Amino acid sequence: MSSRASGCTRVILFTLALSGTLRAQGTLSGTVTAPSGAVVPNAKVSLKRIADGLTTETRTDSGGSYKVPDLRPGDYELSVAAEGYSPSTVTVTMLVGVDQTKDVQLRPPLSLEDLGFSAAQIHGSAEEQARLDKRSHMLKVHQRLGLITAIPLAATVITGTFAGGRATTSTTRDVHAVLGSLTAGLYFTSASFAIFAPKIPGTRVHGPIRLHKALAWIHGPGMILTPVLGAMAFAQRSRGERVHGIASAHSVVAVVTAAAYGASILSVSLKF
Repeated sequence: MSSRASGCTRVILFTLALSGTLRAQGTLSGTVTAPSGAVVPNAKVSLKRIADGLTTETRTDSGGSYKVPDLRPGDYELSVAAEGYSPSTVTVTMLVGVDQTKDVQLRPPLSLEDLGFSAAQIHGSAEEQARLDKRSHMLKVHQRLGLITAIPLAATVITGTFAGGRATTSTTRDVHAVLGSLTAGLYFTSASFAIFAPKIPGTRVHGPIRLHKALAWIHGPGMILTPVLGAMAFAQRSRGERVHGIASAHSVVAVVTAAAYGASILSVSLKF
């Protein structure tokens, strides 16, 4: 009899303890809304018990509501996150056997102002980035046109060796003149992209770029002088005259200009 009584007592005590535990637990529920007041569906809701770090996760339904049942008494960290909003975290204290409601309003996404940047700094950074992007684009065009210009330049130098010879013909001179004009046009178009590219204050020029710019002081004037001397030589040859005077320097100036231009391209194409 005593054994049966003892068993019944243990069952009753266990039932009472379980009942007390269930009564001690509570449910946390609430609604997640946007700054505008609209509900936020499918928001991620995380509830972490501060005492032991145990975490429970759920999501809001189509009406923006969430519910987390069976919570023991204690302090909890409630975190809510949704795409397009800044995460929001609050602390909730669950009491013995008490259901609680905790509504959460999400905040707009973090802006640069939220990170401590002033409006002047933000706009200044955007303007500087735009200037840098424009400069990079224009210098890339300058580089591509510069490589393309090397093709008619080489052809002009080659045809020039025949245009000034004794067996020269008007056709040879015409081809040489056309190639020279094409070279000059491409050259100055390429140069304009480098000249008018926005300048970045504080940028130091060194190494190959410094050599590249130094050589421009040779091939730049040469690209102006070469067609002028070429036109003079062309006119003299067309009149049946022998090239003379300053026009006779056309070939030398053209070769020096072409050599400086080739070295300028190599200075930024090869690493040294």
